[in-house]
Amino acid sequence: MFVIYSDRVMRTLICIPTYNEADNIAPLIDAINAQGAGFDLLVIDDASPDGTGRIVAECMAQHDNLTMLERKEKGGLASAYIAGFKFGLEKGYDYVGEMDADFSHSPEALQEVQTLLDTGHYQFLIGSRYTAGGGTKNWGSIRRLISRFGSLYARSILRVPIADMTGGFNFWSADCLRAINLDQIVSEGYVFQIELKTRAHRAGMAFREFPIIFEDRRVGQSKMTRSIIFEAFYKVIRLRFAIKR
Repeated sequence: MFVIYSDRVMRTLICIPTYNEADNIAPLIDAINAQGAGFDLLVIDDASPDGTGRIVAECMAQHDNLTMLERKEKGGLASAYIAGFKFGLEKGYDYVGEMDADFSHSPEALQEVQTLLDTGHYQFLIGSRYTAGGGTKNWGSIRRLISRFGSLYARSILRVPIADMTGGFNFWSADCLRAINLDQIVSEGYVFQIELKTRAHRAGMAFREFPIIFEDRRVGQSKMTRSIIFEAFYKVIRLRFAIKR
């Protein structure tokens, strides 16, 4: 069991990758801060042509817990998160989290995150659609089927006892990120989430899945494509042999 014996306040950074999220990002920042949980925010923007970076810069003048990493081109979800994780480690954060920019992950769920982090018992947390009380909203039946099968498939192939292998609302302790070894990550896209959880579990990190309701994005178009889905299936098999036990 992982327990933190300290009177100091634990510092948590939430990483939010963005690409063309101009309609969502300012309302999301406000909604997160309205929870009053005291999280710091890091937006990693991949040179969004719709002005997302400019909006974040304006928000920074109003929120002293907000920082932005501006990247010169679209580098993908995995590299954005890795950049955010490394930033969090360099700045001495105790936990670093992942959150979508499109309100798919409810800011209200951060209250439960804070409660679980405060226990000091877990080295990583998984916001799970597929544990008791979790679910999805505004999804079609085919998408629900593909998502459930994807998690079951990854869990079976990689032999990891995690119900939601593909979800992206996760929080990692600094010790966990160091144990994962970010420089050894080989996956991109949505398989990145599977690899993180597999590496963390095989490193013996204590974890907890807690239920969330994942809602389809409010504004804009989903970045999930059929090619991404098919790519994930064969990359999971590669991961089984790429990650040492």
